[in-house]
Amino acid sequence: MNTTIWMALALVLVLEGLGPMLWPRVWRRMILAMTQLPDRLLHRFGGGIVVAGAVVYYMLSVHGGS
Repeated sequence: MNTTIWMALALVLVLEGLGPMLWPRVWRRMILAMTQLPDRLLHRFGGGIVVAGAVVYYMLSVHGGS
């Protein structure tokens, strides 16, 4: 696999780990609140994150390399 993909995955893991490391109580409350949300809302939220990530990736690959 491309090194850039592995670096991106590593950065995601670092960012995801900051919440529970720095603010464990807030992170736990957020996770508990998310478990109460309806599935349809979680689907939309996840889809929005995927679209945002794809747009950022596209913008960086088209405009960031120049």
